[in-house]
Amino acid sequence: MTVTYGNSEHSPRVFVIHENETWVEPLQKQFQALGIPASEWFLHEGSLDLNEQPPEGVFYNRMSASSHTRGHRYAPEFTSSVLAWLKRHDRIVVNGPRALQLELSKVEQYQALARFGIETPKTIAVIGKDDIAAGARKLGFPVILKHNRAGKGLGVKLLHSEAALRDHLAGDEFEQSVDGLTLVQQYIEAPSPFITRVEFVGGEFLYAVRVDTSGGFELCPAEACSVENLDDYCPTVATTDMFEIIRDFDHELIPNWESFLQANDIGIAGIEFIVDQSGRSYTYDVNTNTNYNPEAEQKDGRQGMKAIARYLGDLLEQQSKIASAA
Repeated sequence: MTVTYGNSEHSPRVFVIHENETWVEPLQKQFQALGIPASEWFLHEGSLDLNEQPPEGVFYNRMSASSHTRGHRYAPEFTSSVLAWLKRHDRIVVNGPRALQLELSKVEQYQALARFGIETPKTIAVIGKDDIAAGARKLGFPVILKHNRAGKGLGVKLLHSEAALRDHLAGDEFEQSVDGLTLVQQYIEAPSPFITRVEFVGGEFLYAVRVDTSGGFELCPAEACSVENLDDYCPTVATTDMFEIIRDFDHELIPNWESFLQANDIGIAGIEFIVDQSGRSYTYDVNTNTNYNPEAEQKDGRQGMKAIARYLGDLLEQQSKIASAA
């Protein structure tokens, strides 16, 4: 399904690639307010004619690792094909093939982050189920289980003992990742129940938001989104003070995160980290399909979707000037 707003659908425009209409609505409003022509490509079904040329414009990939939870199991694979097609024809793509690759695998995220001196929690990747207990014993309890291809806190479980792990694996609650990889991860105990999410637009720091994880949350404090309580924890809909944008935020890892984003073709992302009892920072998630909390932004004044719309609009304008001069 394609949704078009602003001028003719055949004119150069911003194309938003996604599979979740709800998450795109705030961006639609900003495009309309700023007068930026845009269309949505809803890639849960359809076809791609490789013999045709893509339309002219700027393409923003917002495909999500959790698409399968909304019945869109193969949307990321289809998106990968579309991005390859766009790149072949030298279209401007924000969050291109490499960004999608990292969105779909925490293992690949962690390896890419390590190249830039960014520490992640100790993690063992397990295919299937049989070796999960051995991985947990190697790390030592408590441990976190989570899905490799995740989003929304999929598969996240804090386990304090081998007996608890054994019961979890034998019960109905355990569910394997859609890619078959379960991550057994070091539990990071924070001195206070919160994590920090750092937002980047155009590869540059925008703002940081403190996320309170104290509300009866029996999961890793570094996971602010649970499947069962998604309406309470999703930044797009939460209406509590759980999300608070930090004034004058600074961190020694900002240059490292920006270099990581640039090297991996990621223009827009939210990066989450947690600080342990000794003040050591662990980066545990890179979300290239980032969302923002409207209540927190209203209090602060900065708006993530407006920044994205302006960034994409500027790219579109630059492209138009180059085309006119050619």
